[in-house]
Amino acid sequence: MSNRQNSESSAPAAASGDTLRDRENGTRTLHAMSIDVEDYFHVAALAKVIRPDQWGSLPSRVEQNTERLLALFERNDVKATFFVLGWVAEKYPQLVRKIAAGGHEVASHGYSHQLIYSQTPDVFREETVRSKALLEDIIGAEVSGYRAASYSITHKSLWALDILAECGFTWDSSIFPVRHDNYGIPGSPRAPYTIETEKGHLLREFPLTTAKIGGLSIPAAGGGYFRQFPYPVFRYLFNNASGGGSRPQMFYLHPWEIDPDQPRYNNASWFSRFRHYTNLDKCEHRLERLMQDFRFGTVSQSYDAYRPESSQSDTRLTTQQMVGLA
Repeated sequence: MSNRQNSESSAPAAASGDTLRDRENGTRTLHAMSIDVEDYFHVAALAKVIRPDQWGSLPSRVEQNTERLLALFERNDVKATFFVLGWVAEKYPQLVRKIAAGGHEVASHGYSHQLIYSQTPDVFREETVRSKALLEDIIGAEVSGYRAASYSITHKSLWALDILAECGFTWDSSIFPVRHDNYGIPGSPRAPYTIETEKGHLLREFPLTTAKIGGLSIPAAGGGYFRQFPYPVFRYLFNNASGGGSRPQMFYLHPWEIDPDQPRYNNASWFSRFRHYTNLDKCEHRLERLMQDFRFGTVSQSYDAYRPESSQSDTRLTTQQMVGLA
């Protein structure tokens, strides 16, 4: 273990206000642990150097990395939601069955990991129906949750929410209340809420985690933010976002993020390499520490356990209102 990892491990527990508050109250907020099951070559950061027609010829590492995560969750008695890419499910149905057999929640991550706002509604519908049916056939159970590739439900693609509802999904976790070059609806709610679509469908939304620091929204949901921030800083931000333990938050990670031995694409831009490769060797250790500092369950378990303050109890937004926020 490196000195840096030691310093992260020994950071005072007081930095996690969630933990201290929970000790006083005898309970712990149930946050949502989620995994976007995709391979290293599916990610948007490498899309300019790896074409989709190359995916099938590249060495896959998603199965072994997901199994490492399953083992880690078992050791820490954590159940998670796995948003499985249809492309992965088609090639590794046994992996999807293993996830479900472990008591974890299986949800959809679409089929081809393309940005929704770059697709037509017809293509998005076809892929959504295909991936949902594929997952349900594999596990023999209904799949009711969805997450868009690269959180690409934005003000440009809110039409996708009607399609999700029409395909039988009841909840979504694709909206990031932050400004970003590829995603986000800044100003959208930071706590779980309900969306009324243009056609009148209702979808539960569990947004990605942001902390409020000096009036700024700081992403604190996981992924690259989890790897790039020093662990004590991320823990502080995650706890800040939860109001010191009063609101459940969403954490996400990808299987490739615990794999420092994955192939390196040095022809990608320096910024893409920074986003993708930073601190891969530290991520698994940090994830284990996170599960010690906070309590996690599946997305559905966390949402169902949420008891909003009375002022937030009826938070519902129409898609038209969300366009105004973007």
